[in-house]
Amino acid sequence: MVVLMRIVIAGGHGRIALRLARLLHGRGDEVAGIIRRPEQAGDVSAAGAEPVVCDLESAPVADVAGHLAGADAAVFAAGAGPGSGAARKDTVDRAACALFADAAEAAGVRRFVVVSAMGTDGEPPEGTDPVFAAYLRAKGAADADVRSRAGLDWTVLRPGRLTDEPGTGTVALAASTGRGPVTRDDVAAVLAALLDTPETAGLTLELIGGNVPVDKAVATVAG
Repeated sequence: MVVLMRIVIAGGHGRIALRLARLLHGRGDEVAGIIRRPEQAGDVSAAGAEPVVCDLESAPVADVAGHLAGADAAVFAAGAGPGSGAARKDTVDRAACALFADAAEAAGVRRFVVVSAMGTDGEPPEGTDPVFAAYLRAKGAADADVRSRAGLDWTVLRPGRLTDEPGTGTVALAASTGRGPVTRDDVAAVLAALLDTPETAGLTLELIGGNVPVDKAVATVAG
């Protein structure tokens, strides 16, 4: 039986975050989406989440912790996005994740799920585009920071190449999957299942499209 929760999503206007909010709201969870700009609020509300305007590049930890008060889980799904330079890869993909983790610890929210990326554990290959290399380094540093925190029951999810095709409901989920595409719908479905499965705390998982139903894939890695 699914226990209804309050979940706060950082990067609430992102395409994965909006899909996740719809899923969680649809099953009865209470969802808040942290956004940087007020004009993003309509899309967040339409997804069934409470929009919370808070700039994670500049907000004090205490303010963010206030938004997390009473939550059962926090999901970091924020990113600097296409067109941003190397500096914002660091301030959003790394520093904002660390701030959100600090705030979760301060608010007593132990369950913490991060949407990361593949290829972030080592140095980017020679010849990698400098901005993309900065993104990979920022994600890797954020993952390492979160995984070092004894105060969080963390799970790091590393999807493959993201697509906007309709979700299939079937995936490949493991510590290492190899590279491949995965729909944003299926990423959101896996995130929802991870939130329901506390036994996945402490795991770093890769995710691509596959042939295993989402719930079974999550249960397998949890077991």
